[in-house]
Amino acid sequence: MVVGIKDSAKLIGISIIFCCATLVCTMFTNYYMDVSQIKNLITEGAAMIFYQAQLSTAKVVCLVSGGCLLITSVIMLLFYIKHYIDTHKKELGILKAMGYSNLKIAKHFWVFGTSVLIGAVIGFLGAFLIMPKFYALQNKDKVLPEISIHFHALIPMCFVILPAVAFAAMSIFYAFLKLKKPVLSLIKDNVQASLKTKKQKEGKNRPFLDDLRANTLRTKKTLVFFIIFASFCFSSMTQMSISMKDLSSVMMGVMTMLIGIILAFTTLFLAITTVIKGNTKTIAMMRVFGYSQKECCQSLLGGYRPMSYIGFALGTVYQYALLRFTVDIIFKDLAGVPEYKFDIPVMFVSLAVFILAYELTMHYCTEKIKKVSVKEVMSE
Repeated sequence: MVVGIKDSAKLIGISIIFCCATLVCTMFTNYYMDVSQIKNLITEGAAMIFYQAQLSTAKVVCLVSGGCLLITSVIMLLFYIKHYIDTHKKELGILKAMGYSNLKIAKHFWVFGTSVLIGAVIGFLGAFLIMPKFYALQNKDKVLPEISIHFHALIPMCFVILPAVAFAAMSIFYAFLKLKKPVLSLIKDNVQASLKTKKQKEGKNRPFLDDLRANTLRTKKTLVFFIIFASFCFSSMTQMSISMKDLSSVMMGVMTMLIGIILAFTTLFLAITTVIKGNTKTIAMMRVFGYSQKECCQSLLGGYRPMSYIGFALGTVYQYALLRFTVDIIFKDLAGVPEYKFDIPVMFVSLAVFILAYELTMHYCTEKIKKVSVKEVMSE
């Protein structure tokens, strides 16, 4: 076995993200399908407007939230497959030298799809645990006839079975493409520089620590995306959960905030710890040459701080645009909908909490850098 179940267990981040995506999509798609069944029972014009608004809300939530989380899951899966191949080059090269084909090796990467299956199953079951409370809150308005929960077989097929199969197939195909390298390049574990000559010349004119920080960002672009995404999730979800208090139920606000916090810290933690694990040799050599713990941390992690603030700004704009769209487009014909305005105090509170949480995470990672053993790294 090239890849085992234990290797897929490391993809807990994908399981968590897909769990959130499946939970949201299952709950709102199920509600959409149940609401669609009562259309013939609606006679009043105001009820029909509310009915259309409920359908539109369910579609927007599924497409925006589910789509965003799906794209993130795909990027994270491809990143982990590449990371696995890069860290097991010698073993994979030996297998190819023994006569194993790329496809025969790649077929074992199907186990990476189990992380999606686990997350999807948990999200699907979680959605049906929450649904009774969600439906009860929706029925409190008494505008529409009472909506009951029904099981739709199409939902587990679309949000559990098909994604698991698709991600397993994607894992095999992507691994097959990444394994198309000469055997010697895998066994020798050569790391070829991907920097252009211009960037190399620029690097010669910079101090070593500045060049290392810039090079870390350039060579780990996927991790930059994860940092931005983590900040984006925290910013958009926390601000949205508070700002939508007059537009939705307390339950929806709490659920939105919890999903945002879980996604943010899961993605942020996995991204930063991956940076540290991928640079253990660099950290060891820097410590041998007398660089302090603070300098090691700043050179490897300091460049991600501006990226996190960019993510926070994007999340702020996103949540404002989404709520404005909900109020001005979806609920424009519905009477009694309060006017939505950007909440500046909420933004500053969210920003303060984010800065505190981010710096605490960085402090934890600094302590991890401190524990990197020079002797163990050099003896590998």
